[in-house]
Amino acid sequence: METATTLTGLLQSVAEKFPSRRAISVAGKFDLTHSQLHELVESAANHLISAGIKPNDVVALTFPNTIEYVIMFLAVIRVRATAAPLNAAYTSEEFEFYLSDSESKLLLTPLEGNNPAQTAATKLNIPLGSVCFNKTEEETKLSISLNQTESANSVSELINEPSDVALFLHTSGTTSRPKGVPLSQHNLVSSVRNIESVYRLSELDSTVIVLPLFHVHGLIAGLLSSLGAGGAVALPAAGRFSASTFWKDMIQYNATWYTAVPTIHQIILDRHQSNPEPVYPKLRFIRSCSASLAPVILGRLEEAFGAPVLEAYAMTEATHLMCSNPLPEDGPHKAGSVGKPVGQEMAILDESGRVLEADVNGEVCIKGENVTKGYKNNEEANKSAFLFGWFHTGDIGYFDSDGYLHLVGRIKELINRGGEKISPIEVDAVLLGHQDVAQAVAFGVPDQKYGEEVCRFLILMFVLTLHIFI
Repeated sequence: METATTLTGLLQSVAEKFPSRRAISVAGKFDLTHSQLHELVESAANHLISAGIKPNDVVALTFPNTIEYVIMFLAVIRVRATAAPLNAAYTSEEFEFYLSDSESKLLLTPLEGNNPAQTAATKLNIPLGSVCFNKTEEETKLSISLNQTESANSVSELINEPSDVALFLHTSGTTSRPKGVPLSQHNLVSSVRNIESVYRLSELDSTVIVLPLFHVHGLIAGLLSSLGAGGAVALPAAGRFSASTFWKDMIQYNATWYTAVPTIHQIILDRHQSNPEPVYPKLRFIRSCSASLAPVILGRLEEAFGAPVLEAYAMTEATHLMCSNPLPEDGPHKAGSVGKPVGQEMAILDESGRVLEADVNGEVCIKGENVTKGYKNNEEANKSAFLFGWFHTGDIGYFDSDGYLHLVGRIKELINRGGEKISPIEVDAVLLGHQDVAQAVAFGVPDQKYGEEVCRFLILMFVLTLHIFI
C-alpha cells in the first residue's frame, strides 16, 4: 500500500484494504465497517459541496461524541475545507469569539441544535446546518439539513493535497488570548503515523473513546489513529464518558487499549476500588497524556488492570504527540518521565538557542512534519515561537542519560521567590510521590518579603477535604 500523504488518502486506503472490518460503533446500538464509513463520508461531502462549501472554507462543528460528528468532520476535510470543532458547552459569547476568529462559513450541530452556538452564528450571519444519523436493519440513512443548491461538482473530482488546512483549533488561552492553530492534512497524517508506530496500532486493535473529540488528544490519538491503523473505536451511547459503562463497553468491543487524562484515570481507578468489575479485558497498554500523572496513580493503575501505563507528552501545535514512553517490548517506561521523542526532532535549548547536554534544564523545542507552520494572523506569536529554526513549546525540561524527557515546568509559570526560580511541576512531583496524595498543584502568590511565595493545593487520597498550605 502506497504511503499516504494526506489523512483522507490514508483512510481511503484503509477502507479498500479492510472493507469489512469494524471501524466505529455506537455502544450497544450499531457498528459501521470501514467501507460503510467511507461511503457515508463521501455522501456527506457531496452535501457540503451542494451547500456551497469550497476548499479553504472553515466549517465549525459542535457535537457530543457522536457518529454524526465523526462523519461530518471527515466529510469537511474531504472537500478540502477546514474543520473547526467546538466545545458544545461554550457560552454564546465564547461561540461568538471562536466562530469569528476562525472565520467560519457554516455551523453544523446535531438535529436538536445548540442554542448558544446558533445564537452566536445568527448574530454573525453564519449559515446553520443540522445532522442526524439513523441505522436500522433495513437502511442506513444520514439526514443533513443544509441550504442546498444545484451543483455540477462531485467530491470524486476533488483531490486532497498535503498542504490543505484540515483542522483549526485554539490553544487554551490560560495566560493570553487563545491562539488559532491551523493543522494541515500532512500534519494530521504525520501525527497519526507517529502514534501508530510507537504503540504498534493495527487492524487488530480496538478502543473506547472517553475524551471529547473537540481536542487533539481524543480526536487524533483516540479516533483518527485507530481508524488510520484499520482498527476500531466505540463511542459511548450517551456521547460522553461514563464510568458506569466504561468497562462494559471495553469488554463488549474487545478493547486492547485506551487513552485518557489523569482525572479520568483516577475516576476509573476509584470505581474499580469501590465497585470492581467481575472481569477486566486483557489490555496491551493504557495511555495517559495532557497532564502529569502521579507516579502512585500510575502504579495503582498497572496493579489494578495488569497493563503498562505509558505517559506521553503532546500539544495542539504538534498535532498532539511529541513524546511517549515505549511499549514494554521496546524499552522501559519510566514513571515521572514523558518518554522519548516520537517521529520528530527534539532538543533542549538555552535562551541563545544552544543545544544543552543531558540533565540540564532548558526549553523543549521541536521540528517535524507534524508541527504547525504557524499561528493564524499572529505575527508576534510566530516570531517568538519559531526562533533558531525550532518550534518553542514554552516548557522547561531535560533529557536524562537514557534519552527520556522530564518536564520541569512552564517558562511563564516559574515562581520567582527572592530571585530563586522554582518550578511548580518539581514541587508537584515531590507532593505526588507521597502515597496519600491524590492530586497536587503548586503556584506562586504575591509576597511582600520575597516577591512571590510558593502555594500548594492538595487533595488527599480518598479524602474529600481540600487542604491549603502556604
